[in-house]
Amino acid sequence: MKLAVPTETRPGERRVALVPDVVKKLVAAGWDVAVQSGAGVASFFDDPAYAAAGASVTPDAAATYRDASLIVTVNAPDAGAAPLVPEGAVLLSFFQAAQSADTLRALAARRATVFSFDLLPRISRAQGMDALSSQSTVSGYRAGLSAAEHLAKFFPMFMTAAGTVPPAKVLVMGVGVAGLQAIATARRLGGVVKAYDVRAAAKEEAESLGATFLDLGVSAEGAGGYARELSDEELARQRDALAAEVAASDVIITTAAVPGRAAPVLVTTAMVEGMAAGAVVVDMAADSGGNCELTVAGEVIDHGGVHIVGLANPPSSMPTHASFLYSRNVANVLALMTTDGTLAPDFDDEIVAGMCVVREGVAVSPGAVEVLGGTTEGSGA
Repeated sequence: MKLAVPTETRPGERRVALVPDVVKKLVAAGWDVAVQSGAGVASFFDDPAYAAAGASVTPDAAATYRDASLIVTVNAPDAGAAPLVPEGAVLLSFFQAAQSADTLRALAARRATVFSFDLLPRISRAQGMDALSSQSTVSGYRAGLSAAEHLAKFFPMFMTAAGTVPPAKVLVMGVGVAGLQAIATARRLGGVVKAYDVRAAAKEEAESLGATFLDLGVSAEGAGGYARELSDEELARQRDALAAEVAASDVIITTAAVPGRAAPVLVTTAMVEGMAAGAVVVDMAADSGGNCELTVAGEVIDHGGVHIVGLANPPSSMPTHASFLYSRNVANVLALMTTDGTLAPDFDDEIVAGMCVVREGVAVSPGAVEVLGGTTEGSGA
């Protein structure tokens, strides 16, 4: 079986889908691994390291994809690369159907099977495969560092001969994996941290890391451990309750996301205008629209002296360890989908079925059905 690792096509992406240590294990397990030349350079894994691990280093995308049974990427390939995917091949990546509609149509026409880490069921057996969590760990850590970088103050308390400097007051909105890592990082830097989440279950986790949990009287427990989307009335109550806390904070870190939808706006322009000059808002949801009304993905906006940092693709900014963690997730998924040395996904398994976007050209996930209109090109459906 040939496993292809092409260079990522998303602009600015520095991660690579497999690192040499994991390639070595896959080669030992019987995979013929082809890595496009330069695919790992931005993550500081060079071509000789892949060759030493047993991979074939291919000169371009066409050679990498040729005759591949399985293609592993971090992000969905762009529409230009999709025609290179062999007929009936399997693709494993973070695949947002709505954001990759042209690619999805091209893959469906080639009767490909697509699996996405975004759809992995949140069950105990899948923890080692949970790339969303592993990359959120990187994002949360990066958000804490970004806050310290842009804040005009110290994070920790300092007692000096010139006087005592109070610690930074940090509010983390959203206590998922990314939020918990942001809390931990802000605490390590010496900040006094508060946390807020619409899921009551998040209280114990936030407090275990030393944060004070805010109960604002708005709860939105959703399926699979995620928050559900708030109603307009709930959003209004939430914003009213948050306004005073935002105004009193030196740093706001937002992480709130609803799968498959635009990020909810938690921090309005009016809230930002209530913050002191020199304060910082770090928005980890920038790629999905942002939790702050003023966020622009990939940019730092100065609004009345408050800096709004729109973190675009934060795991990519720490590519070495982000790639290492993602590679381990990939290897664990492949272990589940491989039988007697052959790629044989068992669609009776809830993990396999849950991750599937398109199966042999036929739309499976709700997002794929929506994009393809309930039918697929080349599927006969």
